[in-house]
Amino acid sequence: MRFLVLGSAAGGGLPQWNCGCSNCVAARDPSSDLKPQTQSSLAVSLDGESWGLFNASPDIRQQLGQTPALHPRGLRDTPIESVVVTNGDIDHIAGLLTLREKQAFTLFGTAVTQAVLESNPVFRVLDRAHVDVRPVSLEQVFHPVPGLDARIFAVPGKVALFLEEGEPDLDLEGEQTVGIEMICGDKRAYYVPGCAKLPRSLAERLRGADLVFFDGTVFRDDEMSQSGTGSKTGRRMGHMPISGDGGSLEALSALDIKQLIYIHINNTNPIWRLGPERSAVEAAGFTIGHDGLEIYLG
Repeated sequence: MRFLVLGSAAGGGLPQWNCGCSNCVAARDPSSDLKPQTQSSLAVSLDGESWGLFNASPDIRQQLGQTPALHPRGLRDTPIESVVVTNGDIDHIAGLLTLREKQAFTLFGTAVTQAVLESNPVFRVLDRAHVDVRPVSLEQVFHPVPGLDARIFAVPGKVALFLEEGEPDLDLEGEQTVGIEMICGDKRAYYVPGCAKLPRSLAERLRGADLVFFDGTVFRDDEMSQSGTGSKTGRRMGHMPISGDGGSLEALSALDIKQLIYIHINNTNPIWRLGPERSAVEAAGFTIGHDGLEIYLG
């Protein structure tokens, strides 16, 4: 399996257009070591010719343009076989509107997420004569690219922000937020860009995996309030923090996973830059994802 991190940042990207936090300021400075990062998306292939995309971020046009493996090979062409959406968040579905030029691909997602798309008429620009929309049930095997067995599985989370009515249930486990399991031969890989907590069932699924891309949205649960950029905690946004009680760093470190990569990282997260937070993550053996990161698993 060959993986390309097309986008490593959470919603808004780095820098976020209206944010003047220290990370965003540094990302706008060409002399800084902190480089801009686009919103979360991952590509996978077995042969380097046919590719599946996991989530279609608002930055997808830029991501495809800067990734030669995903360029057209002819007059009207794409190596993209499929797009799999893990939930209905804007930063995971808005890029579908860019893929509207009557190009054939398969769109996979749960019935709940597909219903979100069907309920909004703007997504009708995806011509059904070309786009094969396939709802996928939890634990059902499907093939994002030929030869790759994949399953989607429930991950604790909440409904997309624009679907919230009052205080949402933050511990939903169903079709509204999912992770993706990929199996090829004896290798197991996972993509989990959003996760509110790590129950035992999910921990046991990930245990011993060869590769896990995992939600690294915030380092501390109160990071937004401490940085002055917002009032919501990480958990209120549907993301478990990296550090602290119940944090993902400690929980995942106990699961004998061979390679762990944080993705979907918020612009406020201090792991973007050198410092004790980044050092703690790297000392635990984690990789901090970034746009253009390429991973081979064979």
